[in-house]
Amino acid sequence: MSSKIKTIFECQNCGAQFPKWSGRCLECGGWGTLVESLSDEKKNNEKNIIDKIASVEVVNLENISGLVSDRFKTGVSELDRVLGGGLIQGSLILLSGEPGVGKSTLLAQISDSIVKHNKTFSKVLYVSGEESAGQVKLRLERLKCNLKSFDFVSETNLEKIIATAIKNKPDLLIADSIQTIYSALLPSEAGGVSQIRAIAVKFMELAKKYNIPVFLIGHITKDGQVAGPKSLEHIVDVVLSLENDGRGAYSVLRSSKNRFGSVNEIGVLEMTSFGFEEVKNTSSVFLDNDLSHSFPGSIFSCVVEGNRPFLINVQALVSRTVFGYPQRKSSGFDLNRLQVLAAVISKKQKLDLMNQDIILNIVGGLRASDPALDLAVCLSIISSFLNQEILGKTAVLGELGLGGELRPVSYLDMRLREIEKMGFTDVLLPNSLSESEKERMKNNFKKLEFIFSRNLSEAIKSVFNIKEK
Repeated sequence: MSSKIKTIFECQNCGAQFPKWSGRCLECGGWGTLVESLSDEKKNNEKNIIDKIASVEVVNLENISGLVSDRFKTGVSELDRVLGGGLIQGSLILLSGEPGVGKSTLLAQISDSIVKHNKTFSKVLYVSGEESAGQVKLRLERLKCNLKSFDFVSETNLEKIIATAIKNKPDLLIADSIQTIYSALLPSEAGGVSQIRAIAVKFMELAKKYNIPVFLIGHITKDGQVAGPKSLEHIVDVVLSLENDGRGAYSVLRSSKNRFGSVNEIGVLEMTSFGFEEVKNTSSVFLDNDLSHSFPGSIFSCVVEGNRPFLINVQALVSRTVFGYPQRKSSGFDLNRLQVLAAVISKKQKLDLMNQDIILNIVGGLRASDPALDLAVCLSIISSFLNQEILGKTAVLGELGLGGELRPVSYLDMRLREIEKMGFTDVLLPNSLSESEKERMKNNFKKLEFIFSRNLSEAIKSVFNIKEK
């Protein structure tokens, strides 16, 4: 029923309303008290409905006690790190990644490991709309999983999947993938916006009501985003992405949303013939074994992801532009930040990069956004432009301001411990520490020699003259 606005006459004395004007109010008997006004039927109806609905009980949060969020170790420490310490009962987790990156393999290993390391987990329900039971069994046998713990359902109808899960009451459920499942209650096809949203809500209700951890595998679009509406990511508790370094050897597990922990942690996994294996010494993955091997444009730095430091190799190639506008290309580093740093170099160091192509690469396939990487990127560009080498056993840390000044970095002790452990001898740092802090660092890291610079100009002179020290 459409909302209508009507003219009414209201008594200023008692509030009674009438459709027509009259000289006297029929309710209170007052003379000349009726005044013309407007009435909204929709608002009146809403008011009547609200008046009839009973209020709910309000609970003070301070009085709530006895809540325990038990975390279950998955047996894969890299995943436990990303999840914030382990798996929580009743959580809904979305795992996305490129085709062939190993999403199904990873979840199969995780499921088998959870059952092995937790006595409360004994049955896994594997739902697939893309693979047959034979294909899934071959994968599980290749990964040496315990087949007794796995029940398989080849179904794409959401209502049947939910009914099966309620009947069998598994300890863990895997749905591969959410884009192939459809609800018979909606007229649209599988993979549509309304379908994916409704399916995610139903799986969330299943996870919370029956306390079942649910893993959903999601496809991604060409630009690397999770396929389907953005509301899908809002509904789930955790959003994980599995990224490959491009060579097929190492994969990085990231969290872009986590209601139970930090989103800054990452896990590094190595793909083998028997599935994924955890990488214990992550810095060795992104570094060359021979640190003494150096060439113009190559420099080392340390980034921190969550509570984990990584030693990485930054490589830059600067060459004269052959035709047209100079190109800026980056792999593993933000392109916009590269543009800013190139502008600072051109302005403050009087190095003309306007006719130079700049290609930057973070070796190993790691995506880094740590501000402490700024100085290493600038020095690698300048090294390639001047065709001068930087010593391989020197690590560089520092954030660069638009005025060319060097700013301090966070988690300095954590970075220095990793730098010292990996065999570096020299560290270039911003000159922002007090004398007492400098003495403390020299005493704690006796194998390292520190070089302090206030700005980019001093850093350039220090690095390229380090052999003369």
